[in-house]
Order: sequence, then structure tokens, then C-alpha cells
Amino acid sequence: MPVILDTDHLTIVQQRGPESERLVSRLDRLAPDDVATSIVSFQEQVQGWMALLNQSRDPEEIVHAYAKLDEVRRGFQKMNVLAFSEAAQECFTSLRKQCRRLGTLDLRIAAIALTTDSTLFRRNLRDFRQVPGLQLEDWTT
Repeated sequence: MPVILDTDHLTIVQQRGPESERLVSRLDRLAPDDVATSIVSFQEQVQGWMALLNQSRDPEEIVHAYAKLDEVRRGFQKMNVLAFSEAAQECFTSLRKQCRRLGTLDLRIAAIALTTDSTLFRRNLRDFRQVPGLQLEDWTT
């Protein structure tokens, strides 16, 4: 079954530390085509660096933010990125009525996972357990 790295798992992979090494080691056992992330995770990461960039006044911080933004762009070009399709939007609309505690972007990622029959890898499993039929795992522990 394909897996989708949520933004938190994706960030761990990108940080390249001991926790990243363990996660990457486990992911390497999967077929490369079975590991993906979502366009929503791309949105979250870009928004984070854009927010820093938009409020930065320090030249070093601005250069750093642009470098990280470019790193995100280059990294996503190398990944299998799942789109937010019409089917995902329909699923999201249905889930929105059932899962009011989940944020919009999290619920969009869940909708992508459901419509692609994928397992979602993320740390916060508790809130996502309210999404019917969603397969969840945390590979950071």
C-alpha cells in the first residue's frame, strides 16, 4: 500500500539528523514509487518560509529564508507529490462535516490519503483517528 508522508514526517526527513536517519532507513525498505507526499505539504512548507521571509528585516535572515524556500522547491521536484484532485475535494467536503476538530490542511491531506488508498504517516495520530477509514502510522517512534 502506498504511503504519504505528512508535513511532520517530511520535515524530519529534510532535517537530516539521527531521527531522520531512522525514518529514512525504514522508508528505504519500501518501493520508491510507494512513498509520496502531498501538494498540501508543499503548501505548508512554502507558507512557513514565506511568512518568515515576509516579516524578516535582517539581511542574513532574508538570505536564509530564500535559501530554505529554494531548498523546498528543489526537494519537492525530486519527490512523488500527490495532487489535490476533484475526488479529494469531494472527500474533504464530506469529512469536513464529520471531523470539525481537524484543521483544513490536515483534512485535505487526509482526503488525499483516502482517495489514493494510501497510509498516512504522521506524528499526531490522536486527532486523525476521527477520520473514518484513514490508515495511519507513525514511523518516528
